[in-house]
Amino acid sequence: ASGVLKGFDPLLNLVLDGTIEYMRDPDDQFKLTEDTRQLGLVVCRGTSVVLICPQDGMEAIPNPFIQQQDG
Repeated sequence: ASGVLKGFDPLLNLVLDGTIEYMRDPDDQFKLTEDTRQLGLVVCRGTSVVLICPQDGMEAIPNPFIQQQDG
């Protein structure tokens, strides 16, 4: 599944919005098909979360919590 992360907690329970489920092949559970299902807003239990990664890549930004020193 994929979606926009809206929230999480220390147990890795996730709230995803605009969630899309990618359907598996009924004959081979290790293959995904082109079929999808729109789920919308969902809560994923942390015990069932296997992998979290950005779908569109990442961008490095300066750390806003480091104070710049003059000199």
